Amino acid sequence: MTTLDALPGEKNDKIFQIIDKVLKQVFGEEATLFIYKYLEQNYALRQSDFSKRIDVFAKGLEDCLSSGAFAIESKILDDISAVYGSLGTMDFERKPERYNFANQMKSALRKA
Repeated sequence: MTTLDALPGEKNDKIFQIIDKVLKQVFGEEATLFIYKYLEQNYALRQSDFSKRIDVFAKGLEDCLSSGAFAIESKILDDISAVYGSLGTMDFERKPERYNFANQMKSALRKA
């Protein structure tokens, strides 16, 4: 499993803020807290570790939301692109059969 420990703390916080905002926009506060609890109980993944353990976050989100995770992950990538303007021209793979959120996040974060 690859981690993103090399990211500065501020970038890690910004990534969590983006993830949190997207989840709350789509699901609301209560359901977002349920997702966080699911990730912590089933994957030992705390909110503060989402960006450092993006592989685990992606797996947990996909297990929790099943096929619905694709739309959430896509929105997270869009918001990251918007925040880190230099990523605006990145061409993310959006076809579910070839889609790998964790790899795309790692690529985006390296360029951020």
